[in-house]
Amino acid sequence: MELRHLRYFIAVAEELSFRRAAERVHIDPTPLSRSIRDLEDRLGVTLFLRMPRKLRLTPAGVRLLREANNLLIRMERMRRVVRATDARYRIPLRIGIGDGIAQPRLSSCLSSWQALAPDTPLELSEMTAEEMAAALQREEIDAGISFGLPDDDAIMQVSAWSYPLMAVLPVGHELASLDNVALSDLLAFPLISCRADRQPGLLQQMLAIMQRYNPAPKIAGEAGGLPGFVTRIAAGMGVGLADAGHATTLYRTDVVAIPLREREQIFTCVVHKKRRDGTPDAAQRFISHAKNLSGSSY
Repeated sequence: MELRHLRYFIAVAEELSFRRAAERVHIDPTPLSRSIRDLEDRLGVTLFLRMPRKLRLTPAGVRLLREANNLLIRMERMRRVVRATDARYRIPLRIGIGDGIAQPRLSSCLSSWQALAPDTPLELSEMTAEEMAAALQREEIDAGISFGLPDDDAIMQVSAWSYPLMAVLPVGHELASLDNVALSDLLAFPLISCRADRQPGLLQQMLAIMQRYNPAPKIAGEAGGLPGFVTRIAAGMGVGLADAGHATTLYRTDVVAIPLREREQIFTCVVHKKRRDGTPDAAQRFISHAKNLSGSSY
């Protein structure tokens, strides 16, 4: 028995006319009638009472109509599920990671997402804030994780999680033996900062915090990333500030990370473009997943 037999049978059973059914399934009445006879022979039953100018379903025909409709519905559902699964496997979720972010919370966000959506491949791209903004505009990525992008009406930025701000000092520094450091005391020393072209969002957050305690901090140098930042501090070129997430990655003996006396936080954002055709489903679910981490402090 083939599916076409069932489709032909359903058409005849619902139309109760070989002519109308033939028009419906786009074949001639003669081969349609022959297919129904073939189906009856295969099943060993009579499905229709053939009377002059009239067809009637037999009890077996009534039951087959119900079963055939159910079967085709299940077949269509199966087709849709298989095609949707195939689409999920073929279309990855493209996430940009900006600003050199290497926080444990980011890894946790990504690993928990993969547990929630194992059928959606995750494609990560590391990029600068400028590259991320451009990639979002061109829809080359679906969302990004950043300390913040320049203001743009087309790009949404929502806090996903935060970490306390900490002092980073070279071993042997006069503040390095303290249990906690006041920001005003730390900012009395030359500071190693991040570069505006590499981490504008982080720099903006840092400056907003520092200016509440020292309107004109002395900047001793700028680093393009965490390795250069730590190297300068370890070499005694200045002191620094880092969020606790990145401070936990400093497994070195020549620098120390000390809590601040003040409860200042650095926020990490999930960013995405406002799309006219709507945000793709997987991207929207990832954005919601990241936003649900909002308020978490580490």
